[in-house]
Amino acid sequence: MRVKLTIEYDGTNYSGWQVQDRQDSVQGQLERALERLYGYKIRLSAAGRTDAGVHALGQVAAFTAPARFGLDELRRALNALTPPDIVVLEVAEVAQNFDPRRHARSRLYKYRILNRALPSAFYERYCWRIAQPLDISAMNSAAGRFVGEHDFAAFRVLGSPTRTTVRRILESRWVQEGPFLTYWVEGVSFLRHMVRTMVGLMVEIGCGKLSPEVVDELLASRDRSKLPAAAPARGLFLAEVRY
Repeated sequence: MRVKLTIEYDGTNYSGWQVQDRQDSVQGQLERALERLYGYKIRLSAAGRTDAGVHALGQVAAFTAPARFGLDELRRALNALTPPDIVVLEVAEVAQNFDPRRHARSRLYKYRILNRALPSAFYERYCWRIAQPLDISAMNSAAGRFVGEHDFAAFRVLGSPTRTTVRRILESRWVQEGPFLTYWVEGVSFLRHMVRTMVGLMVEIGCGKLSPEVVDELLASRDRSKLPAAAPARGLFLAEVRY
């Protein structure tokens, strides 16, 4: 049967989702657990590849295997065989042709900033702490300029292979709750480091170093060298994959 997994993980200790030589990955941990259950190697396909240090609240992956286990039994077994920072939230049977990447309608990411001078005893590994006050109105003005279809060549990792750098953004907004600023962005798909580079730019705007209008200029430039550094990975979460 074809099985769909919805997975939550803390990406701090991993090289990212994708299996890599001599590095620990979320995919690698789950595939080793599946191999112990089924007795042979099983390859997972996922909705997207999160980078090193990036977290997930709703990553989606799928595999095909014999129907040896009930769905609840399989979920319990996988959670027993994986580290506590990886949790399989849901297990479901899906159509044989289900592809978590190609069939996804959109991906929703969130990025968290702790905007205060003092560090946090709890949240440091799950947010980017910025001591300087941020202008959330200016950041939201900039965020709105990303909505729609644009060429995001300036917002990707240099040298990363891709057929096209044009992407469509459906939602882009900041929400403030006390000292926390959360950026919500939904798109059909994203380039590598794209969200973190967008956040890095909007923080510069929130600090008053740039105006919101610079977003249009940088999109048109297609020049990564004109952008600030990407925001740290620890504040980024793949929140949901929508089908």
